[in-house]
Amino acid sequence: MHIAPIDLIIVIVQHSGRVVNRGFATLLAGTLGVGAHRIASFSGEICEPILLGLFVFILVSGYRDDEVLEMAHRRLSTILIGGASAVIVCVCICPVWAGDDLHNLVASNLEKLGTFLEGFGSEYFKKQSNGESTDDKALLQGYKSVLNSKSTEESWANFAKWEPRHGKFKYRHPWEKYLRIGSLTRQCACRIDALNAYLNSDLKACPEMQAKIEESSTKLSTECSYALKELALSVKTMTMPSTANSHMANSKIIAKTLKSLLETGSWQGADLLDIIPAATVASLLIDVATCTEKIAESVNELASLAKFNSVDDVVTKEPPPLTSKEMLRPCSSIEEPPHHVVTIQSPGE
Repeated sequence: MHIAPIDLIIVIVQHSGRVVNRGFATLLAGTLGVGAHRIASFSGEICEPILLGLFVFILVSGYRDDEVLEMAHRRLSTILIGGASAVIVCVCICPVWAGDDLHNLVASNLEKLGTFLEGFGSEYFKKQSNGESTDDKALLQGYKSVLNSKSTEESWANFAKWEPRHGKFKYRHPWEKYLRIGSLTRQCACRIDALNAYLNSDLKACPEMQAKIEESSTKLSTECSYALKELALSVKTMTMPSTANSHMANSKIIAKTLKSLLETGSWQGADLLDIIPAATVASLLIDVATCTEKIAESVNELASLAKFNSVDDVVTKEPPPLTSKEMLRPCSSIEEPPHHVVTIQSPGE
C-alpha cells in the first residue's frame, strides 16, 4: 500500500486506459490489505500469525490492532481521494486516449509506406539511367519508423481495451485488428527496406532488362502507393475504402505481367551479375504488391467490424430543389441592373 502515492503520480502522465488499470489495481490492493488484516484478527491467536505471514504483513504485526486499522483506514482514504482525482482528471478533464494514438499510428504508417513507393519507381530508374537522384530523400526514409513500432502498438492496444467508449470508438472495438494491420505493415516495410538498399546501391542493372521492366515496375510501385494511401485515409477517417480495390486490381494485373517478364528465357545471353539487381527489385515489388493485398483485406475486415461509414454517408448531401415560389422570389440584397426595352416592328407596319 505504500506504493499508492507513487502510482498516483505516475498515472498523471499516462494514457487513460493505463490510468483506469492502475487505479483499479491500487484500490484492489488496498482493499485486500485491509481485508487480510481483518481476517487474521478474527482467526484466533494460533492462526493469526500464520495468516499474517501468508499475506506478507509481518512488518505490521507488532503494532497494536487499533493503530494498524487507523493507519489502514487513513491510507485507504488517501488512495480513494487521490485515485479518484487522478482518474477524473485523466479520463474526463484532460484525457489522453491510447486508442486514438494507436488509430493514428496505424494510419500514419500506411501513409509512410505509400509515400516511399510513390517516389521509388522514378527515383530508382532515374539513378540507373544517369546516376543522379533527387537531393531531398527525407520522404523516402519515413518508412524506417514503421520497423520499430511493434512494442508501441501492442502497448497502446492493451491500454485501449481498458478505456471507456469515446468519440468514434465504441465498446468492444476490434483493437486486435489494428495489431494485425500493424504486423502486415511491418512485413511490407521490410520489403521496402530491401528496396531502399538497392536504391542506394552503386550496382548497375543490365540496360536491356532495365528497359523491359521499367514501365511495369514503375506502374506497380505507383498502384501500390495509391492503394496504401487510400487505405491510410480509410483508417484515419473511419470510412470504407472506395478506390483501393481498383488500385489493387490494377496492381495484380501489372504484377502478373512483370512476373511473366522475369520468367522468360530472354536473359540467357546476359551476364548474371547484371541481371540480379533489376530482377531482385522486380521480385521485391511483386512481394510488396502481395503484402499490400493482405493489408487491404485486413482493413476491409476492420471496416466491417468497426462499422466504418460508407463514402455516400460522408459526402455532403445536396440541398433540396427550390420550389416555384422560391425560384420566382426576387433577391432584395442584390441591386438589379437597369432594364432596356427593345421594340421590333414588322416591315408592313
